[in-house]
Amino acid sequence: MDPRAALQDAFAAAGPAPDIAEKLALFGQFVGSWDLDVTDIAADGTETVTAGEWHFGWALGGRAVADVWICPRRTADGASPGEHGTSLRFYDDALGAWRSTWVGPGRQVVRQFVARADGDGIVLSGAFDDGALRWAFSDIAPTSFRWRNEVSHDGGRTWRVQQTFAARRTPG
Repeated sequence: MDPRAALQDAFAAAGPAPDIAEKLALFGQFVGSWDLDVTDIAADGTETVTAGEWHFGWALGGRAVADVWICPRRTADGASPGEHGTSLRFYDDALGAWRSTWVGPGRQVVRQFVARADGDGIVLSGAFDDGALRWAFSDIAPTSFRWRNEVSHDGGRTWRVQQTFAARRTPG
């Protein structure tokens, strides 16, 4: 078997594990592909917008939700000169929340978060050497959502938005 196909077969799942499907619905609602308008916001307020893509799927026997984020998006010939990142999320019963780990090999960064529903959205929180991060999903609808990346350097008293995504579900 082609090694790529073997990995995909072992990693990907057709759906959520039935015994925890309800708990997995929080992030399971994103399963599918999304087109992104990624806005990077510099400390001086300068904004740069780039087209990106985000793909979510069931993983690890249907007990987790994984994603791959690419920005800028791949070209028509499949080339992917942009940054790639991946997250793996699973519900932790003992914690009563989700554990989420993001890996960005291009920047050689690993971020571990705890995620919880927050009203009609989702907030992921983590503290790191370079500041606290808060990632939030909001305005969630079947075909769109917004995502926001905020940083705090004063223990969470103030937050600066450093990146936003406007996501639209890819048809098909």
